[in-house]
Amino acid sequence: MYRRTFLTGLAGLAISGPAAAQMMHDMGNMTGHGARNMMPMAGNKLVLPEGQPLRELPRLMNQASEAGLFKARLAAEPGLVRFAEGLDTPVLLYNGGNPVIEAHEGDRIEINFKNGIPGEPTTVHWHGMPVPADQDGSPMEPVVSGSERIYAFDLPEGSAASYWFHPHPHGLTAAQVYRGLAGIFLVKPKSDPIPAEYGDTVLMFTDLRIAEDGSMPASNMMDLMNGRVGDHVLVNGQKNPALAVAKGEKRRLRLFNATNARFFRLKFENAAMVLVGTDGGLIEAPVAVDELLLAPAERVELIVSFDKPGTARLTTLDYERGWMGPGKPEEAGMTLLTANISEKPAPAMPPVPVKLRTIESLAKPMVTRRLVLTESMKGMEMEFLINGATFDMTRVDEVSKVGQVELWEIVNQADMDHPFHVHGTQFQIAEHEKDGQVTKPSYRAWKDTVNVVAGETVRILLRQNLPGPRMYHCHILEHEDLGMMGTVDVQA
Repeated sequence: MYRRTFLTGLAGLAISGPAAAQMMHDMGNMTGHGARNMMPMAGNKLVLPEGQPLRELPRLMNQASEAGLFKARLAAEPGLVRFAEGLDTPVLLYNGGNPVIEAHEGDRIEINFKNGIPGEPTTVHWHGMPVPADQDGSPMEPVVSGSERIYAFDLPEGSAASYWFHPHPHGLTAAQVYRGLAGIFLVKPKSDPIPAEYGDTVLMFTDLRIAEDGSMPASNMMDLMNGRVGDHVLVNGQKNPALAVAKGEKRRLRLFNATNARFFRLKFENAAMVLVGTDGGLIEAPVAVDELLLAPAERVELIVSFDKPGTARLTTLDYERGWMGPGKPEEAGMTLLTANISEKPAPAMPPVPVKLRTIESLAKPMVTRRLVLTESMKGMEMEFLINGATFDMTRVDEVSKVGQVELWEIVNQADMDHPFHVHGTQFQIAEHEKDGQVTKPSYRAWKDTVNVVAGETVRILLRQNLPGPRMYHCHILEHEDLGMMGTVDVQA
């Protein structure tokens, strides 16, 4: 739709469905923030501490003694976090934090999950992972408040990658994620080509909106339209933490964009970046990069070389992702992480391998699907649509077959970028097209999320290997909640 038409109806905008119910619930619970909460908060001067040593996220411990089995308990529950001095912020957490699960290809996974969120259903979606449809944590499988269920699945050979997990209840996903629910799932290969000397450092990006009394304001109308973007970007729950490294050291960094809607165009000042992996694991060969774009839900693996003593900062550059209405956030000039490089040289580091893996190209597609992303005003209600329809839990939008290679054309006719995610599989990007210009990827990779720029068509090749209903949707979580989601039924 045209931005002018959209903004004309903004003053009387209404949002319907579960997302609206959640918003009204949140607004009803506000104390002292009602008027400010209708529009983006500006000029929040609350100071968060910076420069503290980077902390590792907590590990979810394996309770099984049997080789090849990972067994644990996971609970989603309310908690308190002290982001600023003297202020406790009510949040939602998994086992009191944002845990990391680490397992290996071929392992059996059994997670006993408890929903301890008062009055709300939830799920655990294993984002990007090749798990059975009934274990995927989709909106079709809600876990009601106070109840438990077991998620059980096997990790197939070739599935090593940087995954993450988060809630996926229909209409409540955005709020549960921005309130804190996210975790990391590392699947390690049996033989890793990346030298162990580089370490393996997880950097999970979240963003936080926090009021001067420490509370977390509910989302406003601008958030629902554009996706919620916080005032502070956190790395492993910290603002601009510090990483101590030695001169000449190489570090393997895994970057996870676990925000609702923030796009990161990243650059490492005074350090060299080499891309070695994406959503679905290692790429075929290392690629030197000066900068990279990380859309919501995307992940990358980097080898960063710290060759010059002094300070190396991971910073953000400007990125125009499209913004409706007032309150466009400043994207450029943030420092997310500061590496302090000592004068003392590191022990000799092995070189980055020339070859990382082989990725076979998918076969010629048997089916082509066209999915058009739009937004519209229906009366005075805002909708985000795929092929002219909002999500309906009872409707099957596409029917596919196990093992069938397909070409999907994702056409963005909306006014902003939409990161597009498919459940249950990884895909390969075939090409991007915008304004008649077609570009091919410079390297082959497995992906589960791809950013589709406004006015662009992205073509992907995919194959579902397990039967059952699978979701596809925009991963700006507010857009997902407001209808930009569909279901493909994969038949055996």
